[in-house]
Amino acid sequence: MKILSSGLSQQASKISQTLGKFLVESRSSPRLDGESGKSSKARGRTPSLRDLALTKEQELLKTKLACRPKPFWYPYATLRNIPVLERLLTRVGLDLLALCRGKYGRVADVGAADGDLAFFLEELGFSVDVIDCEYTNFNKFDGARILKKALNSSVTIRSIDLDSRGELFAERYDAVFLLGILYHLKNPFSMLGRLAQLTRYCFLSTRIARQTADGSPLSKHPVAYLLAPQECNNDSTNFWIFSDTGLKRLIHRTGWNILAYTTIGDTNNSTPADPNHDERAFCVLESRTMIGLSAVPNPVPVGENVGQTIIRWNTADAGPGQVYVCIDGKEELLFAGGCQGVATANWIEAGRTYEFRLYDSDRTRLLDKISVTTAIQ
Repeated sequence: MKILSSGLSQQASKISQTLGKFLVESRSSPRLDGESGKSSKARGRTPSLRDLALTKEQELLKTKLACRPKPFWYPYATLRNIPVLERLLTRVGLDLLALCRGKYGRVADVGAADGDLAFFLEELGFSVDVIDCEYTNFNKFDGARILKKALNSSVTIRSIDLDSRGELFAERYDAVFLLGILYHLKNPFSMLGRLAQLTRYCFLSTRIARQTADGSPLSKHPVAYLLAPQECNNDSTNFWIFSDTGLKRLIHRTGWNILAYTTIGDTNNSTPADPNHDERAFCVLESRTMIGLSAVPNPVPVGENVGQTIIRWNTADAGPGQVYVCIDGKEELLFAGGCQGVATANWIEAGRTYEFRLYDSDRTRLLDKISVTTAIQ
C-alpha cells in the first residue's frame, strides 16, 4: 500500500470502524448466518471465511508485536476486507475461494502493505505473490519480509514500481486483489488495463466520492478528483478519487466486466478527503481481454444427484468462439458459442471426466481448455 505519512491513526480508526460495522452486520444477517450470537465452533459447523480471516488477523497481530512495536506496522486491518467481499459475492451466488482457483495456480496481492491477506490465502492453500513498491510501502516492505521469515512462509515478495510502464508483472494469475491501492496510483487506467490481460478475476476496493468538500455533485458524472499533496490523510501518494460513475466507466474502459459491486461508509455525502465522509467501493471484476475458460465451482460437489458448474469464456480479440465439451474422452459436443458468455453445465456426474475446449469460429485453433472434476459431498 502506498502510504508514507506516520499520522494515520485517525483515518485508520475511521476505516476500521466502517469495516467493523459491516462485519457486525454480516454476523447478524439471517441470510448468511441464521444463528448469530453463537460461535462457529459451538454450532459445530465449518468456520466461514469471515471467521477464518478474523482468527488469522489476531494471530498475525501477536506475531507482529513479538517482532516489532505497533507503530512499525501498517495501521489498517486489511483482513477486514474479506467479510465484505464474502458477503458481496454471496449475494450474486459466487464463492471467493472458487474464483481464486484456476489453471495458473497463483494469486496476487497488489499493494499488499504487510502482506496479511497473502499470508491468510497461503494458509488456505494458495500460492501467492505479494506485490508492492518498497519505496512507498509503509515500512519499506520490511513488514512483509519479517512476517515471511517468522511464519516460515513461501509467499513470493516482489517489489515493483506500480506506476512504471517498464516494470511488468512476472506471472499470470487466477485472481488479483487490488484493495485500497487504486487511488495511490498515478495512472490507474494503465494498471487496470495491464491486469486485465494477466488475470481472470480482480477483487478491487477504492475510495470514491459523491461530492466535493463544498458540496458540488460528483456521483452522476464520470470524473475523478485530483487531490492536493497533503489534502487527504497528509499523504502525498493519494492521487485520484473517482466518482461512482467514474469508477464504473474506468472499469469498463480497461477491459473488465463487473460481477458484483457495493459501497460502504458514507454512501450519501462522501467527499474526496474528509475522514468523516469516507466511502469505499468494493467490486469483483472479470476480464474481457484475457482469452480463456473458467469453471466455478471446480471441483463440482456431487451428491446423490448430478452437480453443476458455471462455465465462462472469452475470446478477447479472436472473434466469435465455440465451446465444446468432451466427456470421458469421447467425441466433442457443442456446448455454447459467442465471443464471451456464461452457461451452466447442470449435468456433471461423479466418476466421469469433462474437458471444456474453447475454439475460434472455424474450430481450427484451440484457444483454451479446462478440465472439470467432481468432489463427492
